[in-house]
Amino acid sequence: MKRTVFLVFFMSIVIGCFSQEQKANLRKLPSVDLKTLEGETINTKDLKNNGNPIIISFWALWCKNCVKELNAINDVYDDWKDETGVKIIAVSIDNSRSSSKVLPFVESNDWDYEVLLDVNSDFKRAMNVITVPHTFILNGKGEIVWQHNSYVEGSEEKYLEIVKKIKAGEEITD
Repeated sequence: MKRTVFLVFFMSIVIGCFSQEQKANLRKLPSVDLKTLEGETINTKDLKNNGNPIIISFWALWCKNCVKELNAINDVYDDWKDETGVKIIAVSIDNSRSSSKVLPFVESNDWDYEVLLDVNSDFKRAMNVITVPHTFILNGKGEIVWQHNSYVEGSEEKYLEIVKKIKAGEEITD
């Protein structure tokens, strides 16, 4: 009997510690000022979506896989918004010389995303982004729960799967 009580007590401590560790691994966005396509300043701490998930995709004009990814998501974005309430934020890492080409590029591709400019790569560095595309998914509390870099056709299906899990309150394990 004592052994069973001890085992139950020990297991509850182990499970409790594991749960605390997973919660501690969730992190909020760093505080970095970015520019909108209209030239307004916005701080990344203020990125919100009424308790719904957010997908942040770092990209650049010169990155063909970035453009493929954002075009693929654009094709299904309206359905995603209707189904999950997700918001896409595309963060351009183009420098000050090429950032003036971002707005015409976004308009020509008819992207319905919020697009922000990180011309000094401050946000990129703060998020430890080395290569693009690099995608982060945030839960409704603004905590980073999943990330992925690179793109292959069909990656957007994984993003939707993660967003659906977040909406359903399920744990993100991969």
